[in-house]
Amino acid sequence: MKVLIVGGGGREHAIAYCVAKSSKVEKMYCAPGNAGIAELAECVPIGAMEFDKLVTFAKEKEIDLAIVGMDDPLVGGLIDEFEKAGIRAFGPRKNAAILEGSKAFSKDLMKKYDIPTAAYENFDNADEALAYLETAKFPIVLKADGLALGKGVLICNTLEEAKAGVKEIMLDKKFGASGNTMVVEEFMTGREVSVLSFVDGKTIKTMTSAQDHKRAKDGDQGLNTGGMGTFSPSPFYTKEVDEFCRKYVYQKTVDAMAAEGREFKGIIFFGLMLTEDGPKVLEYNARFGDPEAQVVLPRMKNDLIDVIEACIDGTLDQVDLQFEDNAAVCVVLASDGYPVAYEKGLPITGLDEFKKHEGYYCFHAGTKFDGDQIVTNGGRVLGVTAKGATLKEARANAYKATEWVQFDNKYMRHDIGKAIDEA
Repeated sequence: MKVLIVGGGGREHAIAYCVAKSSKVEKMYCAPGNAGIAELAECVPIGAMEFDKLVTFAKEKEIDLAIVGMDDPLVGGLIDEFEKAGIRAFGPRKNAAILEGSKAFSKDLMKKYDIPTAAYENFDNADEALAYLETAKFPIVLKADGLALGKGVLICNTLEEAKAGVKEIMLDKKFGASGNTMVVEEFMTGREVSVLSFVDGKTIKTMTSAQDHKRAKDGDQGLNTGGMGTFSPSPFYTKEVDEFCRKYVYQKTVDAMAAEGREFKGIIFFGLMLTEDGPKVLEYNARFGDPEAQVVLPRMKNDLIDVIEACIDGTLDQVDLQFEDNAAVCVVLASDGYPVAYEKGLPITGLDEFKKHEGYYCFHAGTKFDGDQIVTNGGRVLGVTAKGATLKEARANAYKATEWVQFDNKYMRHDIGKAIDEA
């Protein structure tokens, strides 16, 4: 079959890596792709939000399956456009992708169907939000309602910080129209865990757990980013947590979406907080996480195409989803200055080293070709991933592999997976 992947980051590279392993796939395209994906697929210069061009390309090339990796095109309705054109596509339709596209929607859904989450209020008027904050308990969390590249969440310790946050989100529109509505949420404490899942509208199959590191600097300091590294599985995701979430979170979410007339087919990413009062949902995403995909997908035993087709066809209940009994750690190599300002176009060396070692991966996030040379082309440049028999071994392997790659302004956190040592 011919496959088209939409996106150009580390997540899409991890998806492409799995798709390339499938015996069913004879040709793969990626739009727009990156320098790493180009080794596996033919990259085409079409942006993820250029829906008409993507549909036209898919029809011209007689694409059998389109896989949409990114949140923006999913929330914008790209799956609907592919389906209208008669192209099989993987991901939630627009009316289901709202699960990620609107935090206010997802919070209201959880309240209505009794899915455990933090207490909250939604506001579309800044003055009303400010009045509410005058009586609120701190710290408190402010969230822009819509998509904001994982950065539209502010943790405010004081009323002054919260007032500044309302100004930033709702008045200055730092995150654009995503800030037209704002969620004010109770601050929860505990371990964060990510659980990705495949969904076919009625059946849900969870993948192995993971944990992301969002802050730019060691010790969870600095600004929020799209993710500086991750590890899988999480030692904090115990059998008891899994049983609780299966009973009160996972299937209930799928059933709630169906009951609302928003059948969900694709990936649901559950961001969980393990609080003293039990697991609660921090957030939903409607696609593979980035960089969570980089540690979860390499550990999956199944043919990804088989699982994706089962989700589209509604036959996921017949799939025995399996993962290797090992661990993986991903360390993001970024350009110094990310997520604010950073240089692009810096030559990268050492990438060939990964081809010599089993269980080591270098997923490209922000790279491109400058002639024959691969250069940096984003804040997050590479996701250096390694497996190991244990999390500690995987972590040591991943950090060893970061030394193989060099580029000017190379920056990384040195404590990805440090929580492993405390588990």
